[in-house]
Amino acid sequence: MKLIVAVVQDQDSNRLMKAMVDHNFRVTKLASTGGFLKSGNTTFLIGTEEIRVNKALQVIKENCKSREQFITPVSPMGGNADSYIPYPVEIEVGGATVFVLPVDEFHQF
Repeated sequence: MKLIVAVVQDQDSNRLMKAMVDHNFRVTKLASTGGFLKSGNTTFLIGTEEIRVNKALQVIKENCKSREQFITPVSPMGGNADSYIPYPVEIEVGGATVFVLPVDEFHQF
């Protein structure tokens, strides 16, 4: 038994949830917030048999795409903020960060 923890951007969460259910995976969906961009994301907890891990990873990869986004950096700490002119910076967001963990015991009540 394995536990897959997948952190995905909110834009991909509904599509991923539908695809996981369509492929008969049991999924728990949690709202979460990213630390770097402080933007919303979704964390999925997926418990599955070891032989189905690769299929789950494939479904995640197919439904969570990275994309380019412009952000405006915050002003630097210290110094004179009056002379700081923020310019939008293009960064890559999205995709999925996935952890696959061993499960010692699984109980369903």
